[in-house]
Amino acid sequence: MVVQGLPLHVATLVTGLLECLGFAGVLFGWASLVPVFKSEHYFEKLCVLDAGPLGNATGQADCKAQDERFSLIFTLASFMNNFMTFPTGYILDRFKTTVARLIAIFLYTTATLTIAFTSADSAFLLFLAMPMLTVGGILFLITNLQIGNLFGKHRSTIITLYNGAFDSSSAVFLIIKLLYKQDISLRASFIFLSACSAWHVARTFLLMPWGHIPYPLPPNYSYGLCTGNGAEKEKKTAGQESTELQSKEFLSQKEEIPEPGQQQKPRSFWSYAFSRRFAWHLVWLSVIQLWHYFFIGTLNSLLTKLARGDEALVSTYTNAFAITQFFGVLCAPWNGLLMDRLKQKYQKEEKMTGSSTSMAALRSAVPSLTLTSLLCLGFAVCASVPSLPLQYLTFVLQVISRSFLYGGNAAFLTVAFPSEHFGKLFGLVMALSAIVSLLQFPLFTLIKGPLKDYPSYVSPAWGGSGVGGVFLTCAFLGMGTRGHSFPSEHFGKLFGLVMALSAIVSLLQFPLFTLIKGPLKDYPSYVNATLVFVTVLTFVHPFLVYRECRAQKESPSATA
Repeated sequence: MVVQGLPLHVATLVTGLLECLGFAGVLFGWASLVPVFKSEHYFEKLCVLDAGPLGNATGQADCKAQDERFSLIFTLASFMNNFMTFPTGYILDRFKTTVARLIAIFLYTTATLTIAFTSADSAFLLFLAMPMLTVGGILFLITNLQIGNLFGKHRSTIITLYNGAFDSSSAVFLIIKLLYKQDISLRASFIFLSACSAWHVARTFLLMPWGHIPYPLPPNYSYGLCTGNGAEKEKKTAGQESTELQSKEFLSQKEEIPEPGQQQKPRSFWSYAFSRRFAWHLVWLSVIQLWHYFFIGTLNSLLTKLARGDEALVSTYTNAFAITQFFGVLCAPWNGLLMDRLKQKYQKEEKMTGSSTSMAALRSAVPSLTLTSLLCLGFAVCASVPSLPLQYLTFVLQVISRSFLYGGNAAFLTVAFPSEHFGKLFGLVMALSAIVSLLQFPLFTLIKGPLKDYPSYVSPAWGGSGVGGVFLTCAFLGMGTRGHSFPSEHFGKLFGLVMALSAIVSLLQFPLFTLIKGPLKDYPSYVNATLVFVTVLTFVHPFLVYRECRAQKESPSATA
């Protein structure tokens, strides 16, 4: 079975990597696609209406109403990317892999066909198509993350690799832009993406399980082509053999399995969702994610300002940014490799002392969380300096930080929470962070309007609300239990929960856009300075995880 299973596992891994790389996160190449839409005269009528009675329009790049419309589409789509991970994570946990993937294929195909057949007169359909595209893409990612369970000790590396591929897929829109310049129409490109749905369907039934991939992996586990009786055999294998293995994973050598009458009742999903560990992870994700959304959403305006309206120079920097995004797939696995190596090291230490191996897995996440915060801080500082050549370094730090962020988020949830709730917790944290990200649009409007493209005044206001939100979230969610590892059956729900909550935070990006474009007159220094300060708060999360591990090591019964 091992000889037969390895080629299947490798095929699943490689095709999943291609799926994430070519389809899952294309939304974040939005900056490359906007010029194509402008060339196709999308929302150009807004520029005519905004030109004034003299008709002295200054061109597409200076049309604030048109820019705001594209910014609103991106804000809505990025919000849905996070917020909808909670319900989609629940779907994964409740209805298993095949159903979740079929929903993803339907949404993705509908979205690409809608974009393919839109025109300047029906540009409003982008408000429907882009959210559907991003929800389908995030479902592709979530269903592929469990493939890491097939590779045992390399689990975190595989998870971060897939998240890196998700980030790199933003280069797809750059390819579409370059093809457009070679007279290949936008419609042809998106019809091709729609036709690829046949490949997604084939992979769903041939190379993916009907249910979940358990962790630890049972020795006789099979799926796809190797499963004779389909879902029935797969469910029986995973259900009977994985339970014992999973219990061994979370019990130390000196811990005895309690008697039947002494066994603890399994904790509910919401007990994990309201824990302090989850609360601070939400803060960590939301703050860093808002930085990235805000930067991507304002990139065109920032480059135009720094390049003093030189469209050729702006295009050069935009292409450079899109190219750097492709290298996310090369950056992300280093984070997972770090976690896997540290986990093995700590587990050896814990076996010598007889402590819980689950705490060893949690300890391995501390350096990863800290390094991600450091990368974001460096990216934030560079992005705050109004120097055009420095933006090349900003692009590099941004792609590394973003790759570490989402890969580290998924990997942390797998080691800190039970896998059966992964989809829900992942979706919840992304959904809540998405709500915060919606703030980008009102901020963008404020900057474009009253602040006249001068964003500096946005920073103090955002900083106050951001810091207040951080402590309010911690005060509310911190009432939950502490010191418990999150079981695998809640993985989908916990993953969805953290993404949903972080989506709430990401709503801040729109008011930031508005403030910068209005009173701050495209000068975001004050906003950036405040965001840098708030970023420092993300270091609290790895510190608390480290302190929790130390407390568990010194007094195992204290946090049991």
